Amino acid sequence: MKVAGCFSPRWALPALVVGFALLPVVATAQTAAARQVTFTKDVAPIFNRSCVRCHRPEEIAPMSLLTYNDARPWARSIKERVSKREMPPWFLDKTIGIQKYKEDPSLTDEEVATIVKWVDSGAPQGNPADAPPPPKADDVLAWKIGKPDLVVQYPVFHMPATGPDLYGTLTAPFNTTEDRYIKAIQTRVVDANSRKVIHHALSFAVDPDEDGDMGDDAGGGSGQFLVEYASGKNATFYTDDTGQLLQAGKSARVSYHFHSIGEKVDTKLELGIVFYPKGYVPKHTQWSKQLGQDAAPDLDIPANGTMRRDGYTRLEKNARIMAWQPHTHIRGKYQCLELIYPSQPVRAEVVTCATWNYNWHTIYNYADDVAPIVPAGTLLHVITWFDNTAGNKFNPDPKNWVGAGIGRTIDEMGFSWIGWYDLTDEEYKTALAEKKAAQTKRTTQQQQQ
Repeated sequence: MKVAGCFSPRWALPALVVGFALLPVVATAQTAAARQVTFTKDVAPIFNRSCVRCHRPEEIAPMSLLTYNDARPWARSIKERVSKREMPPWFLDKTIGIQKYKEDPSLTDEEVATIVKWVDSGAPQGNPADAPPPPKADDVLAWKIGKPDLVVQYPVFHMPATGPDLYGTLTAPFNTTEDRYIKAIQTRVVDANSRKVIHHALSFAVDPDEDGDMGDDAGGGSGQFLVEYASGKNATFYTDDTGQLLQAGKSARVSYHFHSIGEKVDTKLELGIVFYPKGYVPKHTQWSKQLGQDAAPDLDIPANGTMRRDGYTRLEKNARIMAWQPHTHIRGKYQCLELIYPSQPVRAEVVTCATWNYNWHTIYNYADDVAPIVPAGTLLHVITWFDNTAGNKFNPDPKNWVGAGIGRTIDEMGFSWIGWYDLTDEEYKTALAEKKAAQTKRTTQQQQQ
């Protein structure tokens, strides 16, 4: 891919800016600064609302935060991670681009101040009677899409206890006899040990006689991409007017990346689908594809060095962009999506930027009233920064040169997952007018406050 030209800002690699996955706390953080902050009254509601989904027994987080006794030994560590906005995983840059997203779990400055003050004041427990009841624990291995209409069981893969990371594909039939539109879809890991082994798994619909290994981060060859399972990413839900067609007679194929954990694991994966009613055709087909990929064979990241690379994809139709997800490998540091519009003079807009963390494949779903609506001919400009220095804590060997490759995580590449659906000219004009009217209304309301 070519290095960015005159349309791109002259950015340097931004400092690490990440979010802490906490849902908004309305009054707690705002009033805590004026009095003593305690765990039971101030901090526990934050943890219950946003942290204990992962920070509880038998979940992926290293410690539980369900109770005061659970959380107290980790108080200093919690303060550090919160202050740096490193955890929970929400890595959007809050200084650039669109700032409204569906299910935005990020922490406000007031919430950070509440937790910091609690720790600095000795992490007091407070009155046990003030403690909120613990939230209902969801089964992390359960279907998130509800009861599926169709479940595909992939063949069991026997992962050895030790050895290199493994990449490959597994195939199973859908056994469908008619075309149906997908309403929701999810790759489900069947048991806890399988979950430990699976780094990511991409499912596709393919012809039954299709051969070949799609490989890591593959676009699916001739297959139709359906859904990805990865850390921080799983089920896909379509809005009422969008969906994806599953044609009759197709087979399901998963392109996997597994790693050993010191014990043999019978790795088990299932693909579940909720369909729209028979005969229902949604207004739009929503796509999710790897776009703006920098696949240049000359990618050359020097030892102890940094680099910026740029990739471009032209949208041939008007579109509403629903979601953005950055992706690179372990030297990836930061990524942005810039829209270059086919106007005269040319106009460019940076809509989203995020720090990259290879352990969390987070999707950023734009709020409906701010989702980009773009004309045909718009260029999606994906800008990726790589950090091959010792300052990148995920870097296994900053003394080694790094080149391009998609099959190994020690090689590098960069692209963005883009979720969008096409618009007719009439739909584009209507959607753009509605968006501008909503923006005008918000501006007027803000001025009147």
